[in-house]
Amino acid sequence: MVHLMAHLRGHALPDVALPTSTGATLNPKNVKGRAVYFCYPYTGRPGVANPQGWDDIAGAHGSTPQALAYAALYEKFQSIAVSVFGVSLLSQEWIADFAHRNTLPFELLSDHLGQFSQHLELQRFSIEGVDFLRRITVVAAGGIITQVKSPVLEPHFDAAEILAMLL
Repeated sequence: MVHLMAHLRGHALPDVALPTSTGATLNPKNVKGRAVYFCYPYTGRPGVANPQGWDDIAGAHGSTPQALAYAALYEKFQSIAVSVFGVSLLSQEWIADFAHRNTLPFELLSDHLGQFSQHLELQRFSIEGVDFLRRITVVAAGGIITQVKSPVLEPHFDAAEILAMLL
């Protein structure tokens, strides 16, 4: 498999305080031990229409199944001392609502100012002037990226694939 963003291996995570789904802030550079950061574009919300043309964008769908797969395997990640975080450009309020509705056992991080994604030069796409992250998963140890999975073609299998990679 071609890893489009393999050049990120060895790079430090950005030193930025990101709002979390719990209302706190988290600096990825300061996370001790190993951590997975699955970056995703968007999660739907009851009563809110998806962005115009969302169904026509390859790879846009799948963020909810991806997050739920990480939730289902969360205890296994914990058993091998790996933290899990989801990252998107969505607002803190949006990710908090999603995490609450889906009872996620891990924090989501809001990169609404783009500091995390710009530092790592993560790929984006735009719809009607709104930016969304392209899906990518990075693993870091002590704030340094050790593994990269991009593209993430089947988001619902991402958690299991990353877990197998880390065992």
